[in-house]
Amino acid sequence: MSIEPRAVDESRPLRVVVIGAGISGILACIRLNQRVPNLDLCIYDKNADIGGTWFENQYPGCACDIPAHTYQATFEPNKKWSSFYASSTEIHQYWKGIVEKYGCMRYIRLRHQVKEATWVEEESKWHVKVQDTATGCMCDDKANVIIQATGALNNWRWPNVPGLHDFGGKLLHSVSWDVDYDYSNQRVAVIGNGSSGIQIVPGMLPRVAHIDHYVRSRTWIAPSFAREYLEQRGSELDNYTFTAEEIKSFETDHQKYQDFRKKVEYELQSVHGMTLIGHPQQLSVKKLFVENMTRRLGKSHKLMDDLMPSFAPACKRLTPGPGYLEALADDKVTLIKSEITKIDRSGIVTADGEHREVDAIVCATGFDTTHTPRFPITGRAGMTLAARWKQTPETYLSVAVNGFPNYFISLRPNSGLGDGNLLILIERQIDYFTQCIRKIQRDNIRALSVKANAVQLFTQYCDSYFAGTVFADNCRSWYKGGTEDGRVIALWPGSSLHAMEVFASPRWEDFDIEYVNNNPMSWLGDGWTQNKKLDQINVDYLDDDRVDFPQPVEIMHSVNIQ
Repeated sequence: MSIEPRAVDESRPLRVVVIGAGISGILACIRLNQRVPNLDLCIYDKNADIGGTWFENQYPGCACDIPAHTYQATFEPNKKWSSFYASSTEIHQYWKGIVEKYGCMRYIRLRHQVKEATWVEEESKWHVKVQDTATGCMCDDKANVIIQATGALNNWRWPNVPGLHDFGGKLLHSVSWDVDYDYSNQRVAVIGNGSSGIQIVPGMLPRVAHIDHYVRSRTWIAPSFAREYLEQRGSELDNYTFTAEEIKSFETDHQKYQDFRKKVEYELQSVHGMTLIGHPQQLSVKKLFVENMTRRLGKSHKLMDDLMPSFAPACKRLTPGPGYLEALADDKVTLIKSEITKIDRSGIVTADGEHREVDAIVCATGFDTTHTPRFPITGRAGMTLAARWKQTPETYLSVAVNGFPNYFISLRPNSGLGDGNLLILIERQIDYFTQCIRKIQRDNIRALSVKANAVQLFTQYCDSYFAGTVFADNCRSWYKGGTEDGRVIALWPGSSLHAMEVFASPRWEDFDIEYVNNNPMSWLGDGWTQNKKLDQINVDYLDDDRVDFPQPVEIMHSVNIQ
C-alpha cells in the first residue's frame, strides 16, 4: 500500500460548479465558501442578474404566497419587509443584498448558460460546456463536483391552444412579461388559475377595462397565516403592508420581532396533518376553507359553485391568493369555465360557441413539470439523465441519482413541499451538499455515487407515503407532472421538519465510494499534520473553551435522624 504524500488534515483542492444563481445557488455559494477550504468555485447563470424565479417573474401582482418573515435565510433575517406577502421586486432586492454582503458576485458568471455536462470516468471529473449568451461563444470547464440549482419551475411554456400565435393583440406569459406594456383600459384575457393567475387577476384589475378569466379547473384558496394577528390589526385584506411604525418596532425591539417571526413560522409548520388522509386536521379543514372563501367572495358567494373543488384541500398547490376572490366579485371580471377551443386574431373562442374579443391575452399556464433536463447531463456508461428519468424521475432523498457521481441537485424530483417552510428545506439540502463535498475532500474520494438500491428504496418509500395523503386525490397538479392520477414526483415525502432531520446526517452506507489512486487509506496521509510539517505545533486543544466538559452528577446525601 502506497503512502499518500499529504498531511492528514490537508484539504485537497476541489473545483465545484454550481448551475443557477437563484436562492439555492446563492446559499450554496455562501455555505461552500464558509465550510469548504481550498475551494475553487464557479456559479453559472443564464440570466442577466441573480435571483432565479424572483428575477424572471415580473408580472403584475407577483409576490411570494408564503409570509415574508419565513421566506428568508435563517442567518439573514429582514426586519424591513414592507408587506406580509412580499413582492417579487422586494424579494429580489433582498437576495441581491445578501449576494453583495457575502461577496458572491466574485464567483457568479451571469449570462452564461450551461449547455452540456458529461462525467469522464478516466478523470473522475465533470466536463461542462458553457455558452456566453451575450456573444454566443462556447467555453469548456471541468469540475470535481456539480450542484444543479436550476429549480423545478423554471422551464416555462406556451399553452397548446390552436391559433395562439395568430392573435393580433398583445400576447404575454407570466414568466416572459413585457414590463413596458401599458394595459391601462384594455380588455384582457387571463388564462389559468394556478399560483400566477391567482396573483395576476387582482394585480391587473385596477388598471384594465375588463378581465375575462379562463379557469379550466376548480381550486381551493387558503386562509392566510397569522390570521389572528391580521384581525387584531384590523386589516380588511389578507395582503397588507406594514406601517413605518410597525417596521421600526421590529428594528428596535428584537424580542418583539422574534416573537412575531416564530409565531408565523409555528403556524407554517403546524398544518402538516391536513395533508394526511383521516387526520383530524384533514377532516376539519374543508369547512374552514369554505367559510374563508365564502367570506371573501362577499355578495358574489354564489361563485363558490364554480370554484369549490371535489378534491381535498392541498391536493393542488395552495395559496392564500390575497385579493383574488375579492377580484372575482368585481364587476370588471368575468369568470369563464367553458373550455378554450381556439384563438383567432381578435380574441378567444370557447366550446360553448362564444367569441370574446380582447386586446391582450395573458397565459398564466405554468411550466414543464416533467423534470426533463433542459440540457444533456450524461453520467456513467453514457446514460443521460433524460433517459434515466424517462419512465419516472426518481432520486435518492431528492438530492442524488445513481450513475451520476459527485452530482447533487436542489429542488428537483421529490424536493418540494405541500406544507411547511421551503426555505428551511433548501438550506438543509445545501448543508447536506457541503457535508458530502467535505467528505470527498477529507477522505480523498474521487467518486461518491449513491447506490441504485438506495434510489429504488426511496422511490418505494415515496409511493407508500403519498398513498396515504391528499396529494394522491384526483386532481390535476404539477405535483404529479400535470396529470390527475400520476405519481407524486414533486413533493418531499413528509413535513419540512421531517426533511430537516433527514438532511442533518448523511448515511454514507447508501453511497458507493471510490478513492483517489484506489487507495482507501489515502485519507491518512503521510503521518504528519500540516502544522507539524511547518513546525507550528499548537496545543490549544487544552484551552478551556476547546474542552468538552461533561456535567458531573450531583449526589445528594441524606442523613436519617433516628
